[in-house]
Amino acid sequence: MQRLFYALYEWWLLRRMSPGPMPSHVGIILDGNRRHALSLGMTDPFAIYELGAKKLDEVLSWCAELKIPVVTLWVFSPENLRRSPGEVAGILSAIEAKLTALSCDPLIHRRRVRVRAIGDLSLLPAETSGAIRAAEQATAAFEGLDLNIAVGYGGRQEIVDAVRKALEDMADEGNSLPEAIGRLSADAIATHLYTAGLPDPDLIIRTSGEVRMSGFLLWQSAHSEFYFSDVNWPAFRRTDFLRAIRAYQGRKRRFGQ
Repeated sequence: MQRLFYALYEWWLLRRMSPGPMPSHVGIILDGNRRHALSLGMTDPFAIYELGAKKLDEVLSWCAELKIPVVTLWVFSPENLRRSPGEVAGILSAIEAKLTALSCDPLIHRRRVRVRAIGDLSLLPAETSGAIRAAEQATAAFEGLDLNIAVGYGGRQEIVDAVRKALEDMADEGNSLPEAIGRLSADAIATHLYTAGLPDPDLIIRTSGEVRMSGFLLWQSAHSEFYFSDVNWPAFRRTDFLRAIRAYQGRKRRFGQ
C-alpha cells in the first residue's frame, strides 16, 4: 500500500511540475550517511559509504528524466580528513570504487554523462585520484549530462585558488602587482573557479535535516535557491527529489533585483 501511495504521489508531483521551469544545475550536499547507517546497525565504514554511493545511480536517472543537464554532488571535504582514519579510508574507498564503476558503466556511456572532479585532488591518495582521472578520461567526450564530483572540495579554498590563479595570469602578462590588483574583477575570478564554463547552480539540496551550506559552492550559490530535506542521503527517494524540484518551481527568483 505504501509503495502505491508513493507511486501516486510521484505521478501527481510530475503532473504538477511539468509546465514549470526546470533548474539547469542542481547541487546536492550528501549528508546523513552515518545517521542512516546507525539506524540500520551498520558499523563498517566502507559499507556505510558504499550505500550512499549507490544512490548516485538513481539521482542520475531522475535528472536525466527531467532533462537537468548539470549535477554537482559534494562527497568529501577537507574537513572530513579530520575524522578517524578508519572512516576516512571507508569514504575514500567507496568514492574510488564508485568512480571506477562509472568509467565502464554502460548506462553512463549510453546517457553520455561527463564525469569530472572539482576540488583539491592533492589531498587524496594516489589510488583515489587515479580512479577520478580514469573516470574523467573515459567520459571526456560526452555531452549528455555533466556530473561534477566535489571531492577534497572546500568553497573558501576554491575562491583563494581562483584569485591566486587570476593574479598569476596577470603577472604572466607583464602586469605589476598594483596593476593586477586594479584589473581584478568578479569576472576574472569566476573564469578560474573549479566550475568555470558551467552555469551556477539554480537549486542546492542538502539532505539529513541540517540547515547550513558548510562552504559548498560559496561563490556560485549567490543567487541559488535552497532546499533542506530531513531525509538522510542513502534514504533519499525520487519523491523527495521531486518535492525539491516542485519547491524550486514555486519560488520567484529575483537575482537581487
